[in-house]
Amino acid sequence: MIGCTKLLCGTVRESDVLRYGRDTESLPAHLLQFARDKKPIVVWNMSYQCNLKCVHCYIHAEARRREGELATAEARTFIDDLAQYKAPVLLFSGGEPLMRDDLMELGAYAVSRGLRTVISTNGTLITEEKALAIKEAGFSYVGISLDGLEETNDRFRCHEGAFRRALAGIRNCTNAGVKTGLRFTINKRNHLDLPGVFELIEREEIPRVCFYHLVYAGRGTQMREDALTHEEERAAVDLIFEKTREFCRRGLPQEILTVDNHTDGVYLYLTLKRDDPERADEVHRLLLYNGGNSTGIGIADVDPLGNVHADQFWQHHSFGNIRERRFSDIWEDRSDPLMAGLKDRKALLKGKCGRCPHVDICNGNFRVRAEAVHGDVWAEDPACYLDESELASGVLKPPSAQR
Repeated sequence: MIGCTKLLCGTVRESDVLRYGRDTESLPAHLLQFARDKKPIVVWNMSYQCNLKCVHCYIHAEARRREGELATAEARTFIDDLAQYKAPVLLFSGGEPLMRDDLMELGAYAVSRGLRTVISTNGTLITEEKALAIKEAGFSYVGISLDGLEETNDRFRCHEGAFRRALAGIRNCTNAGVKTGLRFTINKRNHLDLPGVFELIEREEIPRVCFYHLVYAGRGTQMREDALTHEEERAAVDLIFEKTREFCRRGLPQEILTVDNHTDGVYLYLTLKRDDPERADEVHRLLLYNGGNSTGIGIADVDPLGNVHADQFWQHHSFGNIRERRFSDIWEDRSDPLMAGLKDRKALLKGKCGRCPHVDICNGNFRVRAEAVHGDVWAEDPACYLDESELASGVLKPPSAQR
């Protein structure tokens, strides 16, 4: 996760991070990406059940709840372990988490045990009453996914009216006093909607937007051909950076982030090195604190059946099941070669990633993309859009030379 607003606009300084000692337990939520100890943010896919059928779903959600999903009592035991382990955040996801009747009960229970709680949802089920229930349960944030403007989004979601219902969900959360943000996964089918998405977040006064890069997993594996070219990816990130600066200049409060491609961090640093060298030095230190991709380190996933994964895109590899062992024990166990490698991967990286002088910023990026394309977990991430001459020299090529 790259905090574009924090880094480009200086809304977070190094002193802000150091004030809290960089320990997960003491850091406020907006600074967790700079934690030193990297206790994992835990994504819990509560259920495979979903009311939509999105083309890029990484978990193959379906219309009905699947047999064997964790029961409420089992979820409470899981939450107790996360609280004792001092995980900083529990993110309730799906499928669609609002299709589980015990979401509010379990959210409130997690809050009572000292966990920060977040919901990741398609937003279409958030009525005024649901939004008030979310507020009452103590959820600190709701991330609502849109995949473009109305026509694009509804085509992605395979459901006419999904855009309008999601937008209503955002408004209902805002009116209930729940901090809400928009989530947007960039690909060939929707990247031209980016300017309109920025207009939307300004018009609707949505306080936070996360732009996700495509990860090839779940139904999203079929979308490899829809990944942007490196030139398109770079143009999209340039637009995001440009809009971030514009919002800052105009005094707009929206926070803008990119997710799932730490090339963005390297690119942001090299952009500032060219345009604002004084700010670049501090940003470089903050990116080093961030540490790059955190799969298997600062992000974890538990699926609806209780299986533990390196992150939500690694559904095909499990380290164990929380019905048999506590999550905390599974997460600290390095006997699985993948877990051991992810936690200390730099010497294992190959190709461009293995040669990259900025590996301390990106940490080798997304290993699951490398596996999907090359059949090798430690191969280079195909989504890195910087060429090796730029990485080695620290000097970005002009746009005309990127073609």
